[in-house]
Amino acid sequence: MRAALTCCIGAKFPIGMQSRRSFLQQFFKRSFDVLVATSALVVLSPFLLMVALAVRLSMGSPIFFRQPRPGRNDAVFEIVKFRTMSELIAEKSCVDDSTDTVRVSRLGAILRRTSIDELPELVNIVRGDMSIVGPRPLLVAYLDRYTDDQRRRHDVRPGLTGLAQVSGRNATTWDARLNLDVWYVDHQSFGLDLRIIARTIGMVLTGRGVNAGPGITMTQFDGSKTQTERHR
Repeated sequence: MRAALTCCIGAKFPIGMQSRRSFLQQFFKRSFDVLVATSALVVLSPFLLMVALAVRLSMGSPIFFRQPRPGRNDAVFEIVKFRTMSELIAEKSCVDDSTDTVRVSRLGAILRRTSIDELPELVNIVRGDMSIVGPRPLLVAYLDRYTDDQRRRHDVRPGLTGLAQVSGRNATTWDARLNLDVWYVDHQSFGLDLRIIARTIGMVLTGRGVNAGPGITMTQFDGSKTQTERHR
């Protein structure tokens, strides 16, 4: 009878307990995101205004770069960054080509190297589009190029920083980055988030991994080998 009771308890409760743990984890993560992002916006507001003014004087208007990006469950939102290119790119064009460093202004290069151009995404975090830590939001055009497993990166909110970013940023291959994104989805925890945040600070201070190669910030994702072979 004890064995039967143990069997019943083991079969019935872990799922509910796991679901509750997942809910509490997501609730705490969201609360942490809102608290940190809101506090950062308040504390950094004078600095953000100075950067906005510098962008306006250096490159003219608009000050911000806006582009549709897929978020959690593939829901599309508009990401907001400081503009870094001297010529505004059309909304549906990519910044992922070998000529982007020609268009990046001197100020824009500094903003990218220090990741200051990403700070307006704190607004996206407060809105609920993004999280502080999670897979980076990529282009909408990439949605049809993922494998089924790679697409699981959209099971969570995209992040201002993520595991792939502290593991080489743009200097790693696409398959490696996407595999790290999926690994994060399967192993996310508050402790892991704190380690990623700490490593992000180190990456920003050193500027490591911003460029994927000479004249390139990020190459196009045309689909992994697995995806290509599956559709042959």
